[in-house]
Amino acid sequence: MRGGFRVQHQEEEEESAFVSMTDMTVSFLFIVMLLLAFFASEYSENDTVSRTIHEEVVAERDTALEEIKKLRALISDKEKRIDEQSVELDTQQIEIAQLQKKIAELEEIIAKSKKPDPLEAYLTRSAAERRRILETLRNQLKVDFPDLQVVISEESDALRFQGEGLFDRGISTLKADRRAVVEKIAARLEQILPCYTLGPKKSWNLECNPSLSIIEALQIEGHTDSDGTPDSNLNLSTARANSTFTTMTASKPGLVDFQNFRNQPVLSVAGYGQMRPIRKNDTLEGKATNRRVDLRIIMYSPSRSDEIERIRASLEKSDGVANGNP
Repeated sequence: MRGGFRVQHQEEEEESAFVSMTDMTVSFLFIVMLLLAFFASEYSENDTVSRTIHEEVVAERDTALEEIKKLRALISDKEKRIDEQSVELDTQQIEIAQLQKKIAELEEIIAKSKKPDPLEAYLTRSAAERRRILETLRNQLKVDFPDLQVVISEESDALRFQGEGLFDRGISTLKADRRAVVEKIAARLEQILPCYTLGPKKSWNLECNPSLSIIEALQIEGHTDSDGTPDSNLNLSTARANSTFTTMTASKPGLVDFQNFRNQPVLSVAGYGQMRPIRKNDTLEGKATNRRVDLRIIMYSPSRSDEIERIRASLEKSDGVANGNP
């Protein structure tokens, strides 16, 4: 009896467990159905697009992506060009700076060139003053002796008495009718030299010599043509220069008192023979031109600018002695 009851009880327990699993399965399916019903209620056809629209959107997207790729490539190219131009700009700025520096240097040179150098200006004024002295002498002699052959040298530093103006051919003694020319030259020099020399006969003022010029030497030079021997021509030219000097100082003895900046007499003589021709000796005309006496004026040329003030001081001194050594 008890065995039958146990079998029955076991069967009831197994049946009860089967019912529980079934209920769970049914419940799960019921829940799934509720979820499906919920999602089905939320579904709307408006939330979907057609394939055509989808394809158009995809195409537009691909086009946009391609355009973005091209734009990025263009930006990269522009940036590269900017970098290259930046390097070129830096190079050009360096070149501009160098050119500006060169311009500044040139402007400084121009500024200095515009500012006159005192020494150069003095020498220029002195050369111009010498030219004026020679022109004055020449013009005065032309008035006194209209037929006299006298010109100013090409270098504007000497009066040139050409041809047979003062001496006969081969003779060192002045022509009798030309002694008056040399004596007149001496008289004119005695009037001019006080304003351009030092010594006891100095008579300087700014009106007669505003350039502060000083004559270093007043040289009487004898020259010949190529006829004869060099030695004989040298002796002849020296003798002619001495003859001219003697005649001038005999007429105006005070000429030897005019002194230069070294306190030396300015009047001097030199003979050069045939060594310094001014024309070729292959024609009679050329030889006649080379037979000459030059009255050369050599101006004192200071080597430093500070000497100019010493020259002024010497000219202003009453005793006519140079102010210090040159």
